[in-house]
Amino acid sequence: QLKAATPDGIDVDFENVGGALMDAIFARLNIGARVALCGLISEYNAEDPPPGPRAFGNLLIQRALVKGFIVLDHFGQAPEAITEIAGLMQQGKLKPLETVVEGFEQLPTAINMLFDGKNVGKLVVKVG
Repeated sequence: QLKAATPDGIDVDFENVGGALMDAIFARLNIGARVALCGLISEYNAEDPPPGPRAFGNLLIQRALVKGFIVLDHFGQAPEAITEIAGLMQQGKLKPLETVVEGFEQLPTAINMLFDGKNVGKLVVKVG
């Protein structure tokens, strides 16, 4: 699915997942790609530390830039970013993806989906 969704490769990755998905993304990076590491949720509950970076060779060949990104470092820019993102959404240029789970009783399942990487985009639990 990733190859079909990115036939021209990937220029920018805002990485929040890590693990096998990150490896697959790194294999699709274009020359000069940029990666912002913001989180690695697939590894948060790991019993053992995950193995070291497996894709350094591809990062080297593609001359990719990888940089840590901590949201709090940019907190002062939040109002401007929210305005810009809202405008893009209103224009239809940015479409949020979400996985919707119905019912409060499904909350444990939804939380597991989040940590197992089974959702696409924002995970929403509809209750009531």
